[in-house]
Amino acid sequence: MNQRADAIADRGFRWLVTGAGLLVLAALAAAMLSMAHGGRDAFAKFGFGFLWSDSWDPVGQQFGALVPIYGTVVTASIAMLIAVPVSFGIAMFLTEIAPKWMRGTVGAAIELLAGIPSIIYGMWGLFVLVPVLAEHVYPWVDANLGQLPLVGALLSAPPLGLGMLTAGLVLAIMVIPFVASVMREVFLTVPNRLKESAYALGSTRWDVVWDGVLPYTRSAVIGGVFLGLGRALGETMAVTFVLGNAHTLVASLLMPGNSIAATIANEFAEADSEMYRSSLIALGFVLFLVTFVVLTVARLMLRHLAKKEGR
Repeated sequence: MNQRADAIADRGFRWLVTGAGLLVLAALAAAMLSMAHGGRDAFAKFGFGFLWSDSWDPVGQQFGALVPIYGTVVTASIAMLIAVPVSFGIAMFLTEIAPKWMRGTVGAAIELLAGIPSIIYGMWGLFVLVPVLAEHVYPWVDANLGQLPLVGALLSAPPLGLGMLTAGLVLAIMVIPFVASVMREVFLTVPNRLKESAYALGSTRWDVVWDGVLPYTRSAVIGGVFLGLGRALGETMAVTFVLGNAHTLVASLLMPGNSIAATIANEFAEADSEMYRSSLIALGFVLFLVTFVVLTVARLMLRHLAKKEGR
């Protein structure tokens, strides 16, 4: 009797957790299908040209996603170029260098930064960071780096303060707590015997970190980096404050631009036609696809690393 009751309970628990997993897939599919259905008019009118057209004319009913896609990718890339090495340094400091009394304080500060709402970051960026960059940083960058042969086109512009580089900086500050927290937790899982053996063989601290800690935690570190990238791609309010929201395709990182999330947030309430509204929903579908592709690439990379490690 007890065995039968245990079997029934086990079967019920299996159905319960299976339903929970299928619920996630159903919600994901419902979100994707609803956005695809909402953007059907835009896709029907513009086709695949919607993805590489830089026009955005609500009056003439001509819409394209190239500028928001470009701004989204560029700002997220800038954020990750800054956030990944800084997060790695923070995680290494907290796990290998910092004294024990400091680790808890700094770790709590990082978690506090992760809990700050994005609109607070946006307001700080607009009222504090933008004036500093416009008055003290961007004029120097334009005067000294804007004339260089290769990078000059990326760093020459009027010192407005608003722009894709500013948005990337704010995104980096937002992403760092998430990536650093993940890296710190996975670095703490490295067995002390592994590090002590390396030190006993004469390895330096850098050798231990680079040749011991990182290979041991490589898969989890990559997963944390892609988690931060997903956050950077979909961020809305903070980017809206500091990006400038100019629907123009420019090479300079100091110039205002736009992103998919910022475009939707700024213009959805003003969409006064079915095609306008459908184009904004189509942008949301494109952002969904971009995020899905990024996370899929992350999963494939982790699977490839797992196979190389013999798992």
